[in-house]
Amino acid sequence: MARPLRLTVPGYPHHVILRGNNRQAVALDDVDRRRLLDGIGEQAALAKVAVHSYVLMSNHLHLLLTPETADGIPQMMQALGRAYVRAFNRRHGRSGTLWEGRYRSTLVEAERYLLACMAYIDLNPVRAGMVATAADYPWSGHGHLVGLRVDPLITPHPLYWDLGNTPFARERAYGELVEAALGSPRQAELARGVHTAWVMGDDAFVADLERRTQRRVARAPRGRPRKPAG
Repeated sequence: MARPLRLTVPGYPHHVILRGNNRQAVALDDVDRRRLLDGIGEQAALAKVAVHSYVLMSNHLHLLLTPETADGIPQMMQALGRAYVRAFNRRHGRSGTLWEGRYRSTLVEAERYLLACMAYIDLNPVRAGMVATAADYPWSGHGHLVGLRVDPLITPHPLYWDLGNTPFARERAYGELVEAALGSPRQAELARGVHTAWVMGDDAFVADLERRTQRRVARAPRGRPRKPAG
């Protein structure tokens, strides 16, 4: 089945993933990683997109973004991809594409999925066997959210602020949330959903979004529709 057109709605969080072409590395060293993070911050600011969570892996990256405008995320990702590839190719004496086509984006219902999605992003290095805990990985926003360092790239979502009345309470609650999330059913659901462009939300959320956008945003149920009772 063909993927639906990407949906970008202002004010809603979107889980974005960008992969290296043919699984190739998108950053070869810390200089590349810092350049990529700087590019994300620069383009997010220009496009008026808030970055709530991120992780840089060897051959792909995850972002959790909320745009102020409908074209914010497309503008940000297009500019980021072009600028970074130019710099990467120049530095490493290569040419050609770096990315596996366009980025993928899934709009998520904040109340149902946002914190779980942040945990999913933070736990990528743990699932890959690169580190024992999310706090051990330096190339994600997790350290900022649990109080280990200050990361100017991160704009905490209001639901993160609701985790506690003090910075310590929020940081501790979020750390415990991430630790508890590993292997949970919600994480498996997010893993399946990240590869689609369908909205992740409950039926009421999906129905409201379809009314607002005048387009189908979730996969239709399989099988023939039931006949009305006669």
